[in-house]
Amino acid sequence: MKVDLLKRSLAPLLPEAWAAVDEEARRVLTLNLAGRKLVDFSGPFGWKFAAVNTGKLLLLGDQIVPDVKTGLREVQPVIELRTPIVLNQMELDSVARGATAPDLSAVVQAAERIARAEDSAIFHGYAAGKIRGIIESSPHQPVAVAASEDWPRAIGAAKEILKDAGVAGPYALALGANAFDEITSGSQEGYPLKKRIDSQIDGPIVWAPSLSGAVLLSTRGGDFELTVGQDLSVGYAFHDRESVELYLTESFTFRVLEPAAAVALTR
Repeated sequence: MKVDLLKRSLAPLLPEAWAAVDEEARRVLTLNLAGRKLVDFSGPFGWKFAAVNTGKLLLLGDQIVPDVKTGLREVQPVIELRTPIVLNQMELDSVARGATAPDLSAVVQAAERIARAEDSAIFHGYAAGKIRGIIESSPHQPVAVAASEDWPRAIGAAKEILKDAGVAGPYALALGANAFDEITSGSQEGYPLKKRIDSQIDGPIVWAPSLSGAVLLSTRGGDFELTVGQDLSVGYAFHDRESVELYLTESFTFRVLEPAAAVALTR
């Protein structure tokens, strides 16, 4: 029996239960992952992929022997994420008996957590993992949004900043939960804000709960890169007579290749 790092073949789960878990995780991840909808995606390259070649060389002051210059190739390492999923064995077995609504709330919670972690690294960075995020990398001053009715003006101002910096569109808008609620439910003189904003930008408007405000960014390509080793997968940890512990995992890194291609909006 072949066993890989996910160790799925060792889990006491029937095929029907695995299918239900995988499908629920896929559904929640598709809803919650925002960054992947907006940046370039490279991979997946598998578990053995450890770092991205940056093409840069760091010249070292110390020489091995005189008159022999030494350079260190710079790479950006990937990080691994892992979050637990504890499920009831009997609940999982019920799927094989025809249950159509098993309790997979632990899968939902794990998928939301790991999606939030990935997006937080993309937008805000993760210094311990040597990742600089989109917002902290941007050289532009954030555009302040004074009130809910001010979103169209602020987005227009952010768009002009990108144009003045020579950053072409299409432009997309990533919105934190509060900003998304304001834009989708607010109105000005009876005209929904979202419709006004849709007419301003030619890219998608994406719900991004890891943000506290919003980010307008170019999706022309070549500016932001998410590189994935092992893509998001469910693995097996251990089990006892009553429960089984699975986990969601992935390995990735993120690079900002053109810092000027994004503008933050603060509310």
